Amino acid sequence: MPSPSLAALAGFDQKVVVGVGDFAVSNNQTVVLTTYSLGSCIGVTLYDPVVRVGGLLHFMLPDSSTNPAKAAEQPAMFADTGIPALFRAAYQMRAEKHRAQICLAGGAQVMDSSGFFNIGARNYEGVATLLREHGLRIQAEQVGGMVSRTVMLNVRTGEVRLKVSGQAAEFVLCQGG
Repeated sequence: MPSPSLAALAGFDQKVVVGVGDFAVSNNQTVVLTTYSLGSCIGVTLYDPVVRVGGLLHFMLPDSSTNPAKAAEQPAMFADTGIPALFRAAYQMRAEKHRAQICLAGGAQVMDSSGFFNIGARNYEGVATLLREHGLRIQAEQVGGMVSRTVMLNVRTGEVRLKVSGQAAEFVLCQGG
């Protein structure tokens, strides 16, 4: 009989990596949803503390009208198609809109030092407007600046941790439910 892994014995969480232009939703209490390299992109976390469903979206651009074909193929690439896809997937796991705890990170100006394109700021405005239009409140955010960020959402607790480039320690952005 094979021996169980050390991770299983110790109760360690399983990291699920969400890539750029992608999202994941889970109700598995051992999962930590993680995304890296949030520069001008924005990471959106969604958590329902009653059913313990968590989701993480890593979108690149605010508006899918710039490339409708790409949005149809990869909706998570854009705020206006990715956020609805994230919520629909969470609803399929019994999450409810009125319980949604939402946190944001990213929206920096890391590759556009002149500020000509302002993609990070445009991404933030796009997500904030969309959430506001749907009556959703942002619980916590860390956006802007000129740093890259990593976001981790613990599905068991709803805690959202953040690692900012140039800083040694992670910190809690959202407490969860």
